[in-house]
Parts: sequence; C-alpha cells; structure tokens
Amino acid sequence: MTKVVTGAKEFFKGIDQIQFEGLESNNPLAFRWYDGNKIVAGKTMNEHFKFACAYWHSFNGNGADPFGGATHIFPWDEKNDVIERAKAKMDAAFEFITKMQLPYYCFHDVDVVDYCDNVAENERRLQSLVEYAKQKQADSGVKLLWGTANLFSHKRYMNGASTNPDFHVLAHGAAQVKAALDATIALGGENYVFWGGREGYMSLLNTNMKREQEHLAKFLHTAKDYARQQGFKGTFFIEPKPCEPSKHQYDYDAATVKGFLQQYDLLNDFKLNLEVNHATLAGHTFQHELQVAVDNGLLGSIDANRGDYQNGWDTDQFPNDINELTESMLIILEGGGLQGGGVNFDAKIRRNSTDPADLFYAHIGGMDIFARALITADAILQQSDYKKIRADRYASFDSGKGAEFEQGNLSLEDLRNFAAENGEPEMRSGKQEYLENLINRYI
Repeated sequence: MTKVVTGAKEFFKGIDQIQFEGLESNNPLAFRWYDGNKIVAGKTMNEHFKFACAYWHSFNGNGADPFGGATHIFPWDEKNDVIERAKAKMDAAFEFITKMQLPYYCFHDVDVVDYCDNVAENERRLQSLVEYAKQKQADSGVKLLWGTANLFSHKRYMNGASTNPDFHVLAHGAAQVKAALDATIALGGENYVFWGGREGYMSLLNTNMKREQEHLAKFLHTAKDYARQQGFKGTFFIEPKPCEPSKHQYDYDAATVKGFLQQYDLLNDFKLNLEVNHATLAGHTFQHELQVAVDNGLLGSIDANRGDYQNGWDTDQFPNDINELTESMLIILEGGGLQGGGVNFDAKIRRNSTDPADLFYAHIGGMDIFARALITADAILQQSDYKKIRADRYASFDSGKGAEFEQGNLSLEDLRNFAAENGEPEMRSGKQEYLENLINRYI
C-alpha cells in the first residue's frame, strides 16, 4: 500500500486513502473494481496498468477555456515565491497521488515549476524541485512513469520547436529537453515522452515540410543520444496527434509515426504513447490505433481519456466507456501488454467540477472502468469462442493453396488458375453482430 504523504498543510481534508471495497460498496470514495493486488491473466492489476496521475491537468489545469477564466482556484498557488509555490503544489500533488494509491505520476517541466525566459534560471528552478521530488518519492514509494518538456505553450514555439524555421528557437527547445531529460533521469523516470504540440504546419505556402521533418528526426536522435550517454535505459515515446493546435502535425497517427521512425532509423529506441482522444481526432477508433501499434511492436504506453462526440476538439475527459475499453483491453492482452509504459490519466475534471473531491471521483471512475474492462476482456479470451471465430475466418490461409500464398510460393498465374478451377466462393459471415453481443454479454 502506498504511504500517504502530506506537506505542512493538508489540501484534501476529510478524504482518506481510497480503498478497494468491492461491488457491494456504495461509497463514492472507494474502488469497486480496481484491486491493485488482484491477479488477472497472470499479472496483478498494478502490473497491467501502472496507473499514473497527469501533473498538468490535475494540479495546473484551472478550468479556464477560450470563453472564460479560471474556475479552479487552487490553495497551493497562494505563495508569491516561485519555488515555494511550486513546492506547495508538489505537496498537494503527492498528497492526492498517495491518497489515490496511484503508483506513478507524469509531468511536463513547466508543470513542476513556473519557467521564465532565462535558460540557466529555468534549470536552477527545475533542479530545486527535482531535489524536493526525490524526497517525496522516497517517502511515498511513488515513481515517475515519464517526464517530458512543454515545447508548445511559450510564444517562441508558435511555429514549433524542433521543426521551427528559426534555429535559435530549436536551440531553446533543445535546452528544455536537456533539462527535462536530466530531471527524468535524476528521478528514476522509466520513460520519456515527446509530444510534438506544434511540430507541424498551419500552411504549406510558407513551409518546407521535408526539411522540417528531417530536423525533427535529427532533434530526436540528438536527444536520444544524450540521454543514453547519461545512462538512461528507458524507452522514448512519441504521442501521435493529427492536428490542434497545428492544422497538420507530423505525428498524425500511429501508422504515420511508425513510418517516420522507420525512415529515420529510430525504431530501436522509440515506441508509441497513444491517447484515446487523439485517435478519434484522427478519424480512428482507439482500438485501431492500439492494433496498429501492437502489430508493429510499438505499443509502449497509454494516455487515458475520452472525447465528446458533439465537440470536434480534444476535450480530455476521463474515460467511462466500458465497451470501448473492453475492446481495447482485448487488443492489449493479446498483444502482450504495454511495453515499458502505463496508463496515464491525461484527463481533466470539467470546468464546473469545483469541489476538491471531484478530482478523486474522476480518477476512481477511470481506474475502476479500466479494471472492469480488464476482467471482462480476460473472461472473453478465456471462456468464449471469440478467438476461435476470428481464427476460423482466416482458416483458408492455414493450409493448401492459401498457406502456399502466404509463404510466397504462388504466382499471379497460379492464383488465376485456382479461381478459374474452383468457381465462385461461398459467402461467409463476419458475425459482427454476434461478436458485439458477445462483448455485451460478458460486460
């Protein structure tokens, strides 16, 4: 059990550590499905998920949107001194993380402490908080799943960071990545993420796309080489997203990133960190993106959230769709699980969710829905004819001429002759409705 760690001030008063109470419980501040020590498919739930709290949404996201200012007024933001304010925020973060029994957290550099426009000063500030975080991690047992650098919010990055047409801006991005890598390594971070928030273009009229993508690849190689020289043995993740804030981003979806990594010789060090809402923005299901990653040996980690079907942007809501997650867990389980990463709740409570307990409700719901999906998916794989139906659908390739084709032993003429000799194929059902009902039956 994670040890609860609080600072000089308790920020979430009246809320004790969240416990597993099972399906009979009506306690909204308890897990009904998530039991970290429960073994499913040969591993504990903790091992399957490695749940992580997103530092940015949970402790920086103030509810503001393009139509209105902050609605979440955080008590940890009251101090004027930048370091003391950052330490108070970290006190609140670790209090929440340990009360939730979350084993991991994730951060951007500027989430941890406010940055200014001076490189050396930013490094000093981050290093100060790294030392503070080391003690927090030691006291609680909480670990860093991954770190990253925010290379999209500052005005200098309006045209991107590593793909910026101005080398001076690229160099600033590199300085941030170096500091974020140093922090990640110092805190024992298990992975490092690159999300190209503005690595793309708004108009091709002023863009040399080939040159920008070459710069991106060179930047990733340079950062990777530096981290390896410092002893970092973790995995680097790229997080695909098709657009927003850029019109078109170079990390559009899983297949695009796979092609990019292959072209620029980065496949040995990089895998994918897939986000649900980014998949839907790309016109895919999350299941599709997972399958692309699994099929290419690139499924590293997940940013868990959901979008809103009525909104065409990244709403970052907490996951609650049991069908979507059950289908996703089927892919993850059959694919051998996440490779190095975990399930980070890259999600934020709503603008009008203003009670301190709302952050707990959100994470409890997210962890429970993943746990329920895992249990359901394992039961489907172990007890139903789900796998057999799919196997039978491709049985014609398991022997005879179908197997010869897969082995590359048939010519185009051979295929033509087989078709002519065997007449019209019989119709075979894909059984989609049956399989959809099967999922619901096990849910």
